[in-house]
Amino acid sequence: MLVQPYLFFEGRCEEAAEFYKRALNAEVTMLMRFKEAPPPQSPPPEGACAPAAGTEEKIMHMAMRIGETTVMLSDGRCQGKPNFQGFSLSVTAPDVAAADRIFNALADGGQVLMPLGETFYSPRFGMVADRFGVSWMVIVLAPEGHK
Repeated sequence: MLVQPYLFFEGRCEEAAEFYKRALNAEVTMLMRFKEAPPPQSPPPEGACAPAAGTEEKIMHMAMRIGETTVMLSDGRCQGKPNFQGFSLSVTAPDVAAADRIFNALADGGQVLMPLGETFYSPRFGMVADRFGVSWMVIVLAPEGHK
């Protein structure tokens, strides 16, 4: 079984992708715009909704590789501010320097929720909500015997 995050940016997906490319060295592996979708069925399946007029260039589906993980993104229905509540994405950095760089990049334009620092369980751990409201935890795994 594979569980992957799917984030809906309500019209800011392309901006978010560019941010994550810079902040996390992310790579877009698949991108489909609404205008590339086949014409809707008639009648549409129950629960389906057509994208709003003027959203043809918006992102219907994107897959982005961040490290070893694929995160999926979309502009969704472009209905306003995205709502990212009740979860965080966790990034395991290979070392303290990488954690510092990643945390600071994600914090640019965002909000630090817990400053990055040493804890009893990690040489570096911190929490930040990025400029889009996505919550991130950045951690360096403690070496064996760390106290």
